[in-house]
Amino acid sequence: MTQSNDLNWPVRVAQNISAPAAHVWELISTPGNLELCHPYCMRNPVTDWLGKSSKDEVHYYSGLIYEREFYAWIDGAGYDLLIGKRGQEKSMVSWRIKSVNEFNCMISIEVRSAFLLRYARSFRWFVHAFWLRPRLRQYLSAVTQGIKWKVESGKNVHRDQFGLHPWFS
Repeated sequence: MTQSNDLNWPVRVAQNISAPAAHVWELISTPGNLELCHPYCMRNPVTDWLGKSSKDEVHYYSGLIYEREFYAWIDGAGYDLLIGKRGQEKSMVSWRIKSVNEFNCMISIEVRSAFLLRYARSFRWFVHAFWLRPRLRQYLSAVTQGIKWKVESGKNVHRDQFGLHPWFS
């Protein structure tokens, strides 16, 4: 994680969920959970599901395949992971659940995108502000809405349920 100093300007989206935090944790800590709640995930094969050392893949409908490598696991509260294409730079992602009261919680996902590392430092802010951040916010909003949908309705999320995305649909 030596690249973390270069991953500035996180993009974070939070979603209120009308359910106890334990219900959201039960969903997001289940192996292969993205197949149930992620509107752009076709498959979520698991290599290892061992808490902090977990590894899986996200197979997007667009054909992209990203690896996820978990490096922090906080029972009941969330996890941190690295995600990206095999053999390429990885983005840092933090998932967190915060209890609001016994019947409601909030889930947030924050991404520090390694995509910016492809650009000269002097150009990164422009790429982040005008191209990357709007698309990441759209993506994270759809993912957190999918978690809300699955937890509150009990129904699986279907493809592009919260709108198309240029990278992942």
